[in-house]
Amino acid sequence: MNKRILLVDDDPNVLSGFQRTLRNRFDLDTATGGEEALAKVETAGPYAVVVADMQMPGMSGLDVLVKIENRAPDTIRMMLTGNADQRTAVDAVNRGHVFRFLNKPCAADVLILNLEAGLKQYELVTAERDLLERTLNGSIRLLTEVLASLYPEAFGRSQKVRDYVREYTQFFKFKQSWDLEAAALLAPIGYLTMPASLIEKTRSNQLLTPAEHDLLRRLPVIGANLLAHIPRLEPVAAIVRYQRKHYDGREVPADNVAGEDIPIGARILKVLQDLATLESPTCNKSQALATMKERTGAYDPRVLDSAFACFDVYLHKSATSQPIIRSHPLRDLSVGQVLAANVETLEGILVVSAGTELTSMVLQRLRNFAELNPIREPIYVQG
Repeated sequence: MNKRILLVDDDPNVLSGFQRTLRNRFDLDTATGGEEALAKVETAGPYAVVVADMQMPGMSGLDVLVKIENRAPDTIRMMLTGNADQRTAVDAVNRGHVFRFLNKPCAADVLILNLEAGLKQYELVTAERDLLERTLNGSIRLLTEVLASLYPEAFGRSQKVRDYVREYTQFFKFKQSWDLEAAALLAPIGYLTMPASLIEKTRSNQLLTPAEHDLLRRLPVIGANLLAHIPRLEPVAAIVRYQRKHYDGREVPADNVAGEDIPIGARILKVLQDLATLESPTCNKSQALATMKERTGAYDPRVLDSAFACFDVYLHKSATSQPIIRSHPLRDLSVGQVLAANVETLEGILVVSAGTELTSMVLQRLRNFAELNPIREPIYVQG
């Protein structure tokens, strides 16, 4: 566990005193000003606890702690000051979300107690976050694998969009993208509420009734309502709800939300979903994006332009960078492989679509199908 502490003070003598007093109890690092502290957070961080002096030339301790919060939000922040007026304390709590506010000079035993409390708080914060991430990831994995079992076509498309999301967020160096990746995978979750007869009609391209068309049209709202009941998935639910919303306000949901009021994640997802839908063996990404450029009012212009920038490099990769396709019998498939072609029964029933990443549940689905209805082998995977 991270137990490193950064002490920030413009007086080297103060820092030397801290080192002598605390070095046998804590893993300490020091910085003699705000710029040095921020540089150490970038190169040697994150730190569990940062303690900053309020009065420093150039950049105040409060400004340092605010910037550190933006870079490493889990870090526990404390402030030392020789001028403990009420205004300073209020600013420290409201702007810097300071955990402890200590008077300077601070007795060694008081500082030790507060540093130990800060380390315990850091452990609580990071443990809660890790538990939450594991719980959310487990919930998302279960939902997507259920979707893969019931509607493999939709799941295959959502995995393709998820891959585009990763390419996009890595290209633009998003600080966090889990909500957008989760929304990409869960975008078709509303299909879980659809009657089996309607799914079969869409699968076989049968003529739909007006009521069936309307039900399918409302899938994003239905899916968002399902996700809204899962704690901490509210941002994902908002992206799913507005995934088909046009930048000019057309399409579902039928409300007054348009333009910049549409969640940015939904604006990005709409571009990447439509790109994935249009792309085909006869239509590359460049052609697909050009077609999308002609759809007036459909997309956030900046997001669409950013997609051109992101996928330009991807478009011009050499042929040698294309994945190698290998064939395997069902028994040799393993978790993590990606299907290069649809998996079907001998009668032509789709079991899992191309582009699907094999998970334990997907593999079990394939084995179960094979026991009751033989699957066409070999099965083709990437790599």
